[in-house]
Amino acid sequence: MRPCHCLGKLLFVAGFFVLCVLMLTSWQTPNSDKLPLQLNSVYERLLRAEQHGEVISQELLKVLGHLQNRSSALSNLSISNSSAILEERVLRRLLPSQPNALIYLPHLKEYEDSLKPIVHLGQRRTGVSLVLGVPTVQRLKQSYLVNTLQSLLYDLSTAERKDIVIVVFVAETNATFVNAVVQSVQTNFPDAVSSGMIEVISPSPHFYPDFSHLKETFGDPKERVRWRTKQNLDYSFLMLYAQLKGTYYLQLEDDIIAKQGFFESMKKYIEQVISEEWLFLEFSQLGFIGKLFRSSDLPMIVEFILMFHKDKPIDWLLDHILWVKVCNPERDSKHCNNEKARLKRTYKPSLFQHVGLHSSLPGKIQNLKDKNFGNQVLFKGHNNNPSAEISTSLETYQSHSLERAYYGQDFFWGLTPKSGDYILITFTKPQAVKGYLFRSGNIETSGDRFYNTTLEVLPANNSVKKKVARRELSCCKPSSDGFVEIGSFKNGVAEGEVDGALEELSAMRLLVHSDSDVWVLLSEFDELRREEKFEPHGKM
Repeated sequence: MRPCHCLGKLLFVAGFFVLCVLMLTSWQTPNSDKLPLQLNSVYERLLRAEQHGEVISQELLKVLGHLQNRSSALSNLSISNSSAILEERVLRRLLPSQPNALIYLPHLKEYEDSLKPIVHLGQRRTGVSLVLGVPTVQRLKQSYLVNTLQSLLYDLSTAERKDIVIVVFVAETNATFVNAVVQSVQTNFPDAVSSGMIEVISPSPHFYPDFSHLKETFGDPKERVRWRTKQNLDYSFLMLYAQLKGTYYLQLEDDIIAKQGFFESMKKYIEQVISEEWLFLEFSQLGFIGKLFRSSDLPMIVEFILMFHKDKPIDWLLDHILWVKVCNPERDSKHCNNEKARLKRTYKPSLFQHVGLHSSLPGKIQNLKDKNFGNQVLFKGHNNNPSAEISTSLETYQSHSLERAYYGQDFFWGLTPKSGDYILITFTKPQAVKGYLFRSGNIETSGDRFYNTTLEVLPANNSVKKKVARRELSCCKPSSDGFVEIGSFKNGVAEGEVDGALEELSAMRLLVHSDSDVWVLLSEFDELRREEKFEPHGKM
């Protein structure tokens, strides 16, 4: 395709995006109590169209740059410099406006691309429902980042893992520390990184201004003023990067834990309020943790933060945005608070809890706890598993028996597995099993997982066993004692479907293939029989 023809089509798409934005700006937020449910669906689609259009806009610039690079290298695909400049100007006019960062951070004018992040890990995933922003900084005492990420990933389904991006922003310019974080994330979460679910970015070395001349306000010492000012810039940088990647943006910290099932809980709540007027949803009541925004609102929010980044901490600024938007100076504070409550919806119980003891502000001990978080769910019980005899070679810890876990009454906790250890589930009568889910570890002991462990089944039909032995079934491979290997634990979870060619099963077995350094905990057993439905959760 010739560059000019390609650009013409791209401009047409951009024009369509502008039309979508105009429709959105003229749309008045519907009242779900008065309008049919169909309008709520239309409104949600328009929100997605706006987000999709923003992503397309960025892709247009990338394609244009690619075309211009090719034009300079390949004479037969060249276009004149004057037309290229004109076309880029036209595209930029079509793009959504960005916060005027250079006005509030004038030092950035001296360095080209100073607002451009350095992407260390990731696959540039876009078009997801939810972007989770996790800023992290160098702490003098202890890092909580790995535990935070493990908590966020712990019980996400396959579909949910495809519908989020976790952006870890290393808010430092010390190359040694940045590289250490990058290596830690790559080592601990290789699959999440390779799939594009986790990204790690850092700022340009020139992003931060000189903090030595900040004005001390509200009785805060100079070090605290510097800390809160830098924190405002960190949030702003992260939001700017995340805004085009998904429909919603969730602000987190690097020292939190998530409640089991947080993604599904958030999804359901968003669906309830999708058509209503709000600026953010609050899934934790501590500081800036757990605040969810529409990505389309982030440019306005970032502009406000940057405008006053030297004056007040982030949670105060967020409250001031609400005041500016809805409070009438001629009315009393009660009226103002009621109006602000319409734009700030609080979900209970809280889905995120602060766990860090040592603050990122040196010397500060932070015992903050969200009283609405409640207790963690340490296992997910399924009382519909088929009747079976359960046995294991693993030594059970206290009363956390395998049988109680299988029937949904507790989790199983066993001492350190060795090569050859097993868990055997022998059905009382053969079962037509469609799918399976075995989850090891739980939200509090996520490291107690099965490693190098396979899932095997025993077909009840001898003719099926013979087919497997002759390698006639592509679904699986033979193991020992007539068992057939059909899966393995990955990131602590064994999940999948059972090929119908195996027919009914007499037993299932977990088989350990190497010695472990940790104990093992099974927090979920779910064997889905043929008549039950086995499908992943949908998108937001």
